[in-house]
Amino acid sequence: MIAGTLSDSLRRAQDAEADLDLLRSALAIPSMTGNETPFARFLQRQLVDLGLKAGCGAFSGERENVWAVAPGDQTQLMILGHTDTVHVRGWEDHWQDDPRRDPFAAVEKDGYVWARGACDLKGGICAAIAGYRLLRKLNINPVGGLTFAFIGDEESGEPGCGISAGAKNLVQRIESGDIPRPGFAIYVEPTKLDIFTAQIGFFIAEITVTGKTAYFGTPALGIDALKATHRLLANIWNHADELHAGPRHDLVGISSILVTHIEGGGFIAVPAQCRFSLIRTLRPGEALDEAVTALERSLGLDALADGIDVVVEYPAGRDHPKGGSAVENQPDIAAVRLLQDCVQQICPQSGQIRGAPYWSEMPFFTDQIGCPTVYFAPGDIAVAHSYEERINVEEYLASARAFALFIASFGESLAN
Repeated sequence: MIAGTLSDSLRRAQDAEADLDLLRSALAIPSMTGNETPFARFLQRQLVDLGLKAGCGAFSGERENVWAVAPGDQTQLMILGHTDTVHVRGWEDHWQDDPRRDPFAAVEKDGYVWARGACDLKGGICAAIAGYRLLRKLNINPVGGLTFAFIGDEESGEPGCGISAGAKNLVQRIESGDIPRPGFAIYVEPTKLDIFTAQIGFFIAEITVTGKTAYFGTPALGIDALKATHRLLANIWNHADELHAGPRHDLVGISSILVTHIEGGGFIAVPAQCRFSLIRTLRPGEALDEAVTALERSLGLDALADGIDVVVEYPAGRDHPKGGSAVENQPDIAAVRLLQDCVQQICPQSGQIRGAPYWSEMPFFTDQIGCPTVYFAPGDIAVAHSYEERINVEEYLASARAFALFIASFGESLAN
């Protein structure tokens, strides 16, 4: 079946209400980081019902990843995403008497479905499953092989979590042969149906400045941690200005530093301690170790007053012990061009090659197992993690058809 004819058939055969029911059912299951397993088991049931050979495996105790392999001689395509969402603290207070007050109710309003996880990223997971289900409805069995893999622990913010433990476990299973090794992967982070072939890197630095307190009337007996912090912040912002004036990546732009939190003092006395946090983004091609060294050099610790102690910690290790790497995949490889063509058959204005202004788990696949990986899914990252999280209904339904078309076309391209 030629692609143009298939795209028409997909539109006619799509059961929009069934696809929305799948999304609503997924959104009804709370799956904040650390509590992903109920949602993972829901996904496992969906995949088994589609005739796929499904498996599950524990990581970080009893938390579970799930995966499923479609029948085929070889697996070349992997579609994956994370099962966890961020918390819903404050959601009900924000919406009060609005029907959207329940973060798991999946209320449809103004052409959107509103719920925690709607765009980040249960919409993408459900669209991919719905796309495969649509092919099965048309009795199309993709050749070349297909694996779905859904993993926990991607999101940050919950104590003891958010270190990509699920992705690390999945990579181990691929390397051991438990799960087929993919030749191309789509990670269903929200892209508004564009294709992100690159992403920023990042690290978080938490800096503690310690001096010595003293009564406010005898400040000469103290060592002011807040004054030292002021000097450190000035140096950091000078470093940020240097980055802003530095190289620009075509897809993700410049590197940056943002100070995100500060606290200190609290008594009517010389402040003995001050803490602040920052996040540093990286362009593809920047080495994370070198970026860390540059930050630490910029602090100018040697110029601080005697008696000031500074400790710098990096709490957000991902694929790197101190953070997450920036990644770039070649945008002109055959699989990316094919995906772009399939998306544009469904939505002619979509499928543009862009860079992700966020970090997700692409480097585990691109860098660690040598699998070209892109982000593609419905949803707008600008509303993720917020009380405004939602997904456009028509975009979601169109993405299911785009996934179906690509899965079928990808297999045919291998066969030819």
